[in-house]
Amino acid sequence: MQNITDTSLSRRSFIGALGASTALTVLPGCVTTPATGSGPAAAEALLDDIAWNLLRHEPTRATSLAVDTGVHAALRSQLGAAGPEAQDAKAATLRADLGRVRAFPKDGLDPATRTSFEVVESAYATALEGMALPYGDIPVGSWRTAPYAVIQNVGAYIDLPRFLDSDHPISDEYDAEAYIARLEEMPGVLAGELEKISSARQMGVVPPDFLVDRALDQMERQLADAMSGGSLVESLVRRTREEGIAGDWETRANSVVTGQIAPALEAQLAELRIQRGLAGSAPGMNAQPEGEEWYRWSLQSSTTTSMSPAEIHQLGRDTLASIDAEMDPILRSLGYTQGTPGQRMIELSQDERFKFAEGDPGRAEIMSFLEERIDWIRGQMPRAFARVVDPAVQVKRIPPNEELGAPTAYGGAPAVDGSRPGTFWINLRDTDLHRTYDLVTLTHHEAIPGHVWEGEYSNQLPLIRAILAFNAFSEGWALYAEQLADELGAYDDNPAWRLGYLQAAAYRAVRLVVDTGLHAQGWGRQQAIDYFHTNTGVGVAETTNEIDRYCSWPGQATGYMVGKLEILRQRERARAAMGGNYDLRTFNQAVVEGGNAPLDVLAGNVSRYIATAG
Repeated sequence: MQNITDTSLSRRSFIGALGASTALTVLPGCVTTPATGSGPAAAEALLDDIAWNLLRHEPTRATSLAVDTGVHAALRSQLGAAGPEAQDAKAATLRADLGRVRAFPKDGLDPATRTSFEVVESAYATALEGMALPYGDIPVGSWRTAPYAVIQNVGAYIDLPRFLDSDHPISDEYDAEAYIARLEEMPGVLAGELEKISSARQMGVVPPDFLVDRALDQMERQLADAMSGGSLVESLVRRTREEGIAGDWETRANSVVTGQIAPALEAQLAELRIQRGLAGSAPGMNAQPEGEEWYRWSLQSSTTTSMSPAEIHQLGRDTLASIDAEMDPILRSLGYTQGTPGQRMIELSQDERFKFAEGDPGRAEIMSFLEERIDWIRGQMPRAFARVVDPAVQVKRIPPNEELGAPTAYGGAPAVDGSRPGTFWINLRDTDLHRTYDLVTLTHHEAIPGHVWEGEYSNQLPLIRAILAFNAFSEGWALYAEQLADELGAYDDNPAWRLGYLQAAAYRAVRLVVDTGLHAQGWGRQQAIDYFHTNTGVGVAETTNEIDRYCSWPGQATGYMVGKLEILRQRERARAAMGGNYDLRTFNQAVVEGGNAPLDVLAGNVSRYIATAG
């Protein structure tokens, strides 16, 4: 294992010194006054103040939540910085606000407000521990743990074009000017990232060669697009035209994109090419400087537990064995009798009955199929929740420029103010990625009652709760949503669809095995691909994408099954303790209304729910 340079240790010591400080960071144009007093009103004011302190560091989140309005409208013109100094400034703000949360008197606060304080404390403490690591892109209440700040699925070159097209609104001249202002900030963001990855390289941190190859391919595509103006210009021109907003937006945007953004992308591309010349093939964090510590933190961040890699690895193997036992009789009833359930699912995947057509006709079939399943599951929600919401859901294709390094699908909650619907993003680079039996469960995971549904409840909580999300809860809930759909009869009339649900569960169990195998047990990339493919029956192309994702987001994939199993454990605890007073609808309500939370905070919310039985 290589040693970290004195420079990186000095930076780590500086972050640690920030931890001892209680001074507030004063951001440009913002003076933060500590909340005073006690009681519910003061608690609400403090939580709100903390939320805006974080959003000033991350203004794109304010736009995604649609709260960059009124006195906070200036955030719509900003992106936020991305270099090491920006992370140090954010760490100072987090440390100061964590101190305020811990010092606030909790007596007399209602359970929901206490939960909010517990959530902030957990998120900020975990983020600060991550920021004390000498490299990486550290999330604050988010799901992406990224040791490499620019790689095939991490970086502004991917995130910002999608954000500007999908989340940045264009409804008037102010919005269009804000778009231009953000384009003008983008070179600085790219430069900040470049500083981070070049500094990490000097410490000996170089991503594995296969990840760099994928990043090079995608960045070359993005650069070619930017050199001609491309999607960043097209989005603004198209939407200003649709809204009838006068102005020479094309000329202005094109000047920034081709003259400033493209050169910044070229500089990142040059650094990646340097890294490619140094890269080895070892896929895991245990091959990186201080990688064992980095992986321990990423597991803690992703699972909100202190489980060790060995414990998670064994949990994955045990859970997979249990799921295989459920799949076997269904497969036998369909005539598939030889090999592991995963191997038999490979055979099933070749059945023409479950395939979509190739090309655009198949893409249209997929979109229609997803819309129909969303309509069906929406109608079942009164059977599963005591208070039903009605979130708008749009199904959108992941932009083609991003599809190569993107997951099969992902989902996001509606905007807080309802101005933007929840989104179910689907990867359609190749229709052979999907089968009818796996898209059903994917719908429940990403849309209803999964990410979009849960996010609608979280959006009703204080702003800081809509900002902070915990991987184990977010993904654990979405996986629990898959089982809930099964319990509501989603697969009763179609055994193959139920196999798709069980295959998805096996998929998440296998993730526990391969993620820890890659990062803690010395597995090679091909070993992980082979294990995943054999035990899930997922195609090699998707399997390879998944394994590469685990290499660039270590630990993230472990949150799904760990979170689901904990929600189920809490459900059984409530059922046993409440007896005849137990109701599935009120249990589910208690979980989603408690909001996105670390698993120990979730347990406390369930304890309060149990106490309502008297």
